[in-house]
Amino acid sequence: MKIRFCGATQGVTGSCHLLMTDRHQMLLDCGQFQGGKSQDRLNFDEFPFDPSEVECMVLSHAHIDHCGRIPLLVKRGFSGPIYCTKATADLLPIMLRDSGYIHEKEAEWANKKAERKGQPLVEPLYTVEDAERSLKYITPVLYDQRIEVNDEMHICFNDAGHILGSAEIEIWVKDIDQDRETKIVFSGDLGVENRPILNDPTFIKKADYVIMETTYGNRIHPENAMSIRNLVSVILRTVKRGGNVVIPAFAVGRTQEMIYELNKLYDEDPKMYEQLKDVPVYIDSPMASAATEVFCNNTAVFDDEAKSYIANGDHPLEFRNLHFTKTTEESKHLNEGGKPKIIISASGMCEAGRIRHHLKHNLWDPKSSIVFVGYQAEGTLGRKLVEGTDTVNLFGEEIKVNAEIVNLEGFSGHADRDGLAKWISHFQTDPVVFLVHGEPDSKHDFAEFIGEKFGIHPIVVEQNSEFPLARGEKISGTKVGNTYDYELSDEEIRGLQNKISQLSTSIGDLLNSAAMATGSSMNPEKLIRVNNLIRTLDENQQELQAELLETGGED
Repeated sequence: MKIRFCGATQGVTGSCHLLMTDRHQMLLDCGQFQGGKSQDRLNFDEFPFDPSEVECMVLSHAHIDHCGRIPLLVKRGFSGPIYCTKATADLLPIMLRDSGYIHEKEAEWANKKAERKGQPLVEPLYTVEDAERSLKYITPVLYDQRIEVNDEMHICFNDAGHILGSAEIEIWVKDIDQDRETKIVFSGDLGVENRPILNDPTFIKKADYVIMETTYGNRIHPENAMSIRNLVSVILRTVKRGGNVVIPAFAVGRTQEMIYELNKLYDEDPKMYEQLKDVPVYIDSPMASAATEVFCNNTAVFDDEAKSYIANGDHPLEFRNLHFTKTTEESKHLNEGGKPKIIISASGMCEAGRIRHHLKHNLWDPKSSIVFVGYQAEGTLGRKLVEGTDTVNLFGEEIKVNAEIVNLEGFSGHADRDGLAKWISHFQTDPVVFLVHGEPDSKHDFAEFIGEKFGIHPIVVEQNSEFPLARGEKISGTKVGNTYDYELSDEEIRGLQNKISQLSTSIGDLLNSAAMATGSSMNPEKLIRVNNLIRTLDENQQELQAELLETGGED
C-alpha cells in the first residue's frame, strides 16, 4: 500500500492525496490551487495519476481548495462515487457551479486580450456544464456511519468542526492475504473548539497513519470573545467616521459565523443593538446567500447552542437589519454613497467575486474599514493588504490604500498550533504522521513543537511525493504495527446508547406533532414531503428491527 501526495504539499491549497493498494485506488480530496497566477497555472497540469483508474474519492469538505478540481477530475476520466457528508453534498452544487462560472469568465476575459495581441485562445479549466456533470457522482453519507467502499476498504466520517459538513475521515484497509488491516486518518481541515454553529472537532484515538493539516501550525489565535469585541469596536468607530465596514469572507463558513455573531450580539446587548439597529448588514454574494440556505436546511448538525436558539424561535442566521442582495444592480447600489453600512462579501481572500468591486470603492476612503476574518494565503490580494501594501491594482486601476485594515484571526475556522497539537495528542497508538496543507515554516515549526512536547516526530511533506504504507516497514525511524478491527470502544457504545435514548423521546414527540399537523389544510406539496419522510422512517425502522432480530442471539 502507498500514499501519493499530489497537492497541498508546498502551501495551503490544492489538497489531493492518492491512497493505493495492489487492487484499489482512493483519492482524498481534489482541491484547486489558489494564490496568484503561479498557483493558478498548477490547476492546468496533468494529474500525477490516471483519473480513470481511481475507484472512488472521499471529500473532507466543500471549500474550493479541497473540492475545486472535481469537475476537472471527471472531465479527465474519473467516474466513481465521491463520498462526503450530506451537508457537503448540499453545498457542492453551489460551490462547483460558481467555480465553473468563474473559470468561464476568466477564460473569456483572457481571450479578449489574446485576440487583441494575436495570441492563441485559451480554454477554461472547466465550465458550468462540466461542474453539473460531476455532481451525479456525489454520494452523501452521515457522520459516524461505517461505509464499505470495496472488499478492502471501509470509511467513516467524523465531524471536523471547520465548516458545515466538514469531516475527519477514518479509513480501514484490510490485507486480505494476511488477515490484518491498516488504519489511516485524514484530518481534512480541523476547526476550533467552542465556535458558533459547529460542533467541536472529533478526537480520534487509534491510527497507524495520520495525514494532518498545518495551516496555523506556528500561530496562536486570539480568543474568539476578544475578536468579537474588536469587531464591534471597528464597526462603532467606522460608523462614527461615516464609513463602511467591508468584510471579505468565505461564502461558506465565515459568512454564516458573522451573521450568527451579529445576531447574538443584538440579542444579548440591548445597548449595542440600539447603536447599530439602523446600520444595515448586507450579504453581497449569491453563493453566500445560497450557502446560508443550506445551513438553514442542515440544523441537525448544528451545535447545542445554535439548536437552542432555533428551539426558542430565534433562528441564529436571521435578524432585522440583515439583507441579502440578489442582483448585480443591487450590489452596485451598495457603492453609491449613503449611510454607513456593513458589507460581507466573497471571496474571502479577495481573489474573485464582488468583494473586489467593494474594495475598489472603499480602499481609498480613510473613513472605511476592511476587516479580514479568515486565512489569507500567500500571493493573494488579501495577504498583500494584511501585510500593509500601500497600493493595489483592481480592474486595471491603481488604488491607494487609505482605509483602516484590520485582521481578526480569532474568527479563523482553522485550529491554531495549540488546537492542532491537542488533536494529535489524543492518538494513543504512536502513528506515523504526515504533515501537509501548510506553508513550509508552519509545517516545520509545528513538527518541532510536537516533537518537543509529545515526542512525536512527523514526516514533513515538502513536495509531491510517494511513501509506502506497509506493516512492519520503517518510515523515518517509526515502526508501524498496530492492528484494529471494527469493534466500538466502551465510550462509543455508551454514546450510542445515549443517542438511542434521546431519539426514543424526540421521535415520539415528533410523530405526535406530525399526526396533529397532517390534514387537508396542509399544503399539498408539504404533505407529499411529509409522506416521503414518514415512508423512509418506516423503512429504516423495519431494517433496524430485522437487524436486531438477526443479532438477538449473539453474545
